[in-house]
Amino acid sequence: MPSCFRFSLSSDVTPPNIRTMASVNTTQFRPAQRVANQKQDVWSIVNEAAAASPVQPIVNMGQGFFGYNPPQFVIDAAKSVFDRVDCNQYAPTKGRPRLKKAIADAYSKFYGKTLDPNKEVTITTGANEGMLSAFMGFIEPGDEVIVFEPFFDQYISNIEMAGGKVVYVPLQAPKNGDTQNSQAADWTLELEHFRAAITPNTRMIVLNTPHNPIGKVFTKDELQAIADICVEKKILILSDEVYDTLYYVPFTRIATLSPEVASITLTVGSAGKNFYATGWRVGWLIGPEHLIKYVSAAHTRICYSSVSPLQEATAIAFEQADQYNFWEESKREMKAKMDKFNTIWGELGLPYSDPQGGYFVLVNMSKIKLPEDYTFPPHVADRPRDFKLSWFLIMELGVAAIPPTEFVSDANAYIAESYLRFAVCKNDDVLETAQERLRGLKKYIQE
Repeated sequence: MPSCFRFSLSSDVTPPNIRTMASVNTTQFRPAQRVANQKQDVWSIVNEAAAASPVQPIVNMGQGFFGYNPPQFVIDAAKSVFDRVDCNQYAPTKGRPRLKKAIADAYSKFYGKTLDPNKEVTITTGANEGMLSAFMGFIEPGDEVIVFEPFFDQYISNIEMAGGKVVYVPLQAPKNGDTQNSQAADWTLELEHFRAAITPNTRMIVLNTPHNPIGKVFTKDELQAIADICVEKKILILSDEVYDTLYYVPFTRIATLSPEVASITLTVGSAGKNFYATGWRVGWLIGPEHLIKYVSAAHTRICYSSVSPLQEATAIAFEQADQYNFWEESKREMKAKMDKFNTIWGELGLPYSDPQGGYFVLVNMSKIKLPEDYTFPPHVADRPRDFKLSWFLIMELGVAAIPPTEFVSDANAYIAESYLRFAVCKNDDVLETAQERLRGLKKYIQE
């Protein structure tokens, strides 16, 4: 062996090829600020608690995934596409033509005009990536985005990923929500707070109706007041309407108010919510060409194109939905589940906010007295009361629910810290098991 390649195992010099990873200084790998200081997210906290709970199996009413399959015609649509070569290859970046046309056909009747599938619709990898694409398409570092709280937590990270600054405007909670039942409509936006939050840097607002987690459906008058301000101030509207087929009171789409409002509005939709298939990750945005083209451009750079076969299956599901009366049936079934499950709160004397849409219900837990000596892990102990309530229900009753302070800013945690969010999109036997277990709260209730 040439002398330049000789080494001794007893030498103090360790050759690079046998160094251990332990010798690597991991502090040199500095994470980006956007992810460096994030708290453990609510989803992992709840799922870890569920796995560790002594009460098994857990009744999971936390995350909003369906406890049952899509209807058979949707399943059949999915099965039918996998034998097609074109469906197993890249979809066009803006979406498969059949799906864009199916969405344009389905929504044209709401918009009162014929939507152009090639200019006014773009397909995304779920609604969440669609919203990220909208932020990436229009938000520059330093731009401000107004978010009404409570909010879906992904809004915040998506805005910040784009370099935007989140400006929070709280919805006002029902005044007597801790002592009596209320309506989701009782959560109200004070327009003066909204106006006061607008600055020269305000670029966009995020609206969610039907609302997660509240279940509020904004009225036409409320939407008109918001839209008038946005038109006046030249602010874009990103309207998250993923629960747009699950409404139990009259529902208005903000983009349909006027041509002026439509010209500044991007509307977000979700096949996962529409067809009970949250794992499909098929979403879309509808809007005028002068907005949609930039969303499409950002989407292309984020993930290029979205899952091709499930796009085609979603198109078929849209085409066949009416012949199965699917939209009305799904609304009726979900409302029945909501009414069925919520009878437990009357039995326990715990007030709740009756939803107008979607499949979540907020329940006020102010009357629950947690044992003073109860031990919570550090990552729960330093969170607001609703995290403790969630942990307690999982560990003691085997029922998982989401603490909604995850959906408000720290400064406004008081809005939500007495509530828990329950998802009712589960089989009826699961709802009944949850009710039975929740009766275990009786001994902790203090009037």
